[in-house]
Amino acid sequence: MKTGANRSDTPILQVDAISKRFGGVQALDGVSLSVFPGRVHAVIGENGAGKSTLMKILAGVLQPDAGRLVVDDRPTVLQNVSSALGHGIALIHQELNLCDNLEVGANIFLGREPRRLGLIDFASIRQQSRQYLQAVGLDISPDTLVSDLTIAQQQMVEIAKALSVDARVLIMDEPTSSLSQREAEALFQVIDKLRAEGVAVIYISHRLGEVQRLADEVTVLRDGRNAGRLAREEISHDRMVQLMVGRDISQFYARRPHAIGQPVLELRGLRTLAWPQHPIDLTVHAGEMVGLAGLVGAGRSELLNTVFGVAPAVGGQVKVGGRGYRFRSCADAIEAGIALVPEDRKQQGLILEMAVRTNIGLPGLARHKVAGVFQNRRREIEDTAQMIDQLRIKVADPRQRVQDLSGGNQQKVVIGKWLSMHPDVLLLDEPTRGVDIGAKQEIYRLMEELAERGVAILFASSEMEEVISMSDRVLVMHEGRLMGELTGDQVTEENIMHLATGSTLETTKA
Repeated sequence: MKTGANRSDTPILQVDAISKRFGGVQALDGVSLSVFPGRVHAVIGENGAGKSTLMKILAGVLQPDAGRLVVDDRPTVLQNVSSALGHGIALIHQELNLCDNLEVGANIFLGREPRRLGLIDFASIRQQSRQYLQAVGLDISPDTLVSDLTIAQQQMVEIAKALSVDARVLIMDEPTSSLSQREAEALFQVIDKLRAEGVAVIYISHRLGEVQRLADEVTVLRDGRNAGRLAREEISHDRMVQLMVGRDISQFYARRPHAIGQPVLELRGLRTLAWPQHPIDLTVHAGEMVGLAGLVGAGRSELLNTVFGVAPAVGGQVKVGGRGYRFRSCADAIEAGIALVPEDRKQQGLILEMAVRTNIGLPGLARHKVAGVFQNRRREIEDTAQMIDQLRIKVADPRQRVQDLSGGNQQKVVIGKWLSMHPDVLLLDEPTRGVDIGAKQEIYRLMEELAERGVAILFASSEMEEVISMSDRVLVMHEGRLMGELTGDQVTEENIMHLATGSTLETTKA
């Protein structure tokens, strides 16, 4: 089994001023880095910094718009995944890409099965698979079904699969996101072994403690650009956070002061399916906007979905207006006065093929029936006209299909259909994702108006400026746990990032 050259001062892979644009979004802007054999090179940054786009370019999934890749001192075009693998570059996705109905050996050699006399050589697959499994410290039979393995074992199979194609550069995207501490430590030992054998590892993680433990050097991305590079002796939690957030926050929306009322939404020991070991306690008052901050996988969406009854609570209680509930469905949450604008409007918030009017009328179908049976078409028309006017939805006709609207106007339709129900609690998951700055300003204006009317708003956002600008209080989550509450002058990007990466601040409350 070949694993590449020993540690060297000559880079095996160089990224030279790579840029990539998606429509009006500049995902990468002149990013450069060098990857050396036998070293772990960590790439870190906030959500949206460009990490995933860069890794997809390195793995041949995407093509850059500008810049070049240099492999073994030669300018190289990675036209597809096979091309990248041919140059020894393998990407292990956060969402593992194994076929769980096949055996481990079959997965390792899928699409590259050794043959004998024109037939698949199963004996060779078993023999070679054992070598690669042994290399990653996995003591299982190659004949084991992947579906019978733990997530940690599947992760090791992915690494074994990469080694089977003689990977010299192994890209690991959030590899410990689903692992326990013990399983993560076993993975670190495998990474240490690969590094000693000359494999270059590109390691992407929001867990800065892992980066400190593993990395020989760190590249920090911010807003699609290089924000800094840290050599081994320079790597510290504080230094990484400073580079990740090292920009001034623009107060791009001017909040209007208004009174905060009595508690409306209260969570008492609420436990989600995703993080049952971490009970959540929080309160949102009438007229208050509370921001939920955290990195990818922190548990924000899972919390909002549990509050709204999309997923059942494992334990605890939701209180609305002082009354306790255990929601069995979204319908129960709606009747209690809660509304949720989901993260993915196209998959979860809208029926794209239907009219604007139909989408806005959907939540009230049961509540507004005529004679308990017939659809209240008049009410639907009135609600739609009111929402189009109030939210300034740009639509030629209420019967126009939602899929023909811009992203910002689609988001307004999602919000409008819930506002027509006059909720007491509005949950927003990434309320301005994928909309332009003009639509953002209008959504912020709407949130402000709702708060002034006494609606309790709890919103999750990955945009730091949005959280800081729009929140009366900020609650920060890390791996399903509420790490702290920030108010007033405490609400800074640096404090949020410290909490979001698992640190604590003496000035924050649990």
